[in-house]
Amino acid sequence: MAVLRGTSTSSSLVRSLKAADGEAWRRLAETYGPLVYAWCRHAGLSESDAADVAQNVFLAVFKNVQLFRHEGPNDSFRGWLWRITRNEILMLARQGVKEPQGAGGTDAQQALQEQPEFLASDIAPSAAGTRVLLVRRAVSALREEFEEQTWQAFWRTTVDSQRAPDVAGELGMTPVAVRAAKHRVLKRLRNYLADDCLAED
Repeated sequence: MAVLRGTSTSSSLVRSLKAADGEAWRRLAETYGPLVYAWCRHAGLSESDAADVAQNVFLAVFKNVQLFRHEGPNDSFRGWLWRITRNEILMLARQGVKEPQGAGGTDAQQALQEQPEFLASDIAPSAAGTRVLLVRRAVSALREEFEEQTWQAFWRTTVDSQRAPDVAGELGMTPVAVRAAKHRVLKRLRNYLADDCLAED
């Protein structure tokens, strides 16, 4: 699906996490859990090691979320989460206890040595792919919150890139109502995600 890029901003999710909101923690795990797991697998960890590291990452987030600050364009929650994940992966490699699957049965240290660029950067890898994954998770979670007509207006104009007047004719709405429906869903998506992965036009 298409993802519209925007500047990263701290959202209601981070505020809710800092307030120890249980629903926010569930939302965090559901939305960002697959992303952290994917980073771990890309680093060469086995399924079980990736799951263990992901668990450690969210434990670290729980203990340190009060320290997270969004004070500039490079202070995204996603970037902060990546740095925690990278540190946990490197810690596992230093332990040298577990072995990832594949790569000829190499151990964690050797697998991670084959990914020096992936683990060297403070910037979260694959930004575009990250946005796609996060937005897909959010879209799936929020779909049932909206009436079919509202959702179709959002989907056709945002994902399918159709013009509002064309969508309005198909859905029996005015172009103004189509744009309002689109922005309503986009606003909800922004509030759901910890980073602003969508940009309004």
